[in-house]
Amino acid sequence: MSEDRHAQANTLLGTAGTTRTRIGSEASQQASRRWWDADATQYHETHADFLGVDSPDGEFVWCPEGLHEGDMHFLGDVAGKRILEIGCGSAPCARWLAGQGAHPVGLDLSMGMLERGLAAMARGGPRVPLVQAGAESLPFADAAFDLACSAFGAIPFVADSAQVMREVARVLRPGGRWVFSVNHPMRWIFPDDPGEAGLTASIPYFDRTPYVEFDGEGEATYVEHHRTIGDRVREIVAAGLILEDIIEPDWPEWLDREWGQWSPLRGELFPGTAIFVTSKPTAPIAPTH
Repeated sequence: MSEDRHAQANTLLGTAGTTRTRIGSEASQQASRRWWDADATQYHETHADFLGVDSPDGEFVWCPEGLHEGDMHFLGDVAGKRILEIGCGSAPCARWLAGQGAHPVGLDLSMGMLERGLAAMARGGPRVPLVQAGAESLPFADAAFDLACSAFGAIPFVADSAQVMREVARVLRPGGRWVFSVNHPMRWIFPDDPGEAGLTASIPYFDRTPYVEFDGEGEATYVEHHRTIGDRVREIVAAGLILEDIIEPDWPEWLDREWGQWSPLRGELFPGTAIFVTSKPTAPIAPTH
């Protein structure tokens, strides 16, 4: 990742280098909690306006390409629905859903991010309950929600994303929908650079070894996990969910800003985001042989 974009977090955490190495759920979760707590201020200085964090009613932006739930309706009719947002950050999406008549709950690992959401709610607009917890063990009862969503939250940062799919399937009611957006898996093969250097494939697509940043003692300070498109599909299906669609947004002509590695230059050539639209069947799916 760019040091300039995350200078504050790197300084606070004493980031000393990067590597590719295996890392388990506990260490990965600890690193993510520390990272997003440390990066919360600078992250919002850069992205809060685009995400509508300080808008009185919040906004639901799915991805750096600017797709808005108010236009896309991936979740369908949300009025009156119980909705879980996983990896909600400062919860602009959950607040927007509340403004549409839904009953959302925002979940995030980072108290620093949640506190930013609480500050936004204190200034007015819809209020939503926020829960600090990890995505691999959701602290909710079976069939507690009608819908679940995640806009670049949690999924790329957990060691066991298959477990997240199982947990979401558990807390969804039959017929419920689960929609999540992540960085497009093919982005893994390119350097994390919005410019010319980010146009040359140099990292094997099939190498699932996590990207890890570490401090002077070798402790992980940031972790990102890669899954191929096929991996995502298999995890969804294995959880008993139905894959309805995969959306790969075009880069819009009106959008001339960069967002981390996302840029008009790269967006014109290959996708930066994948949005998976899934649902829980109304009856269990019979196993195939």
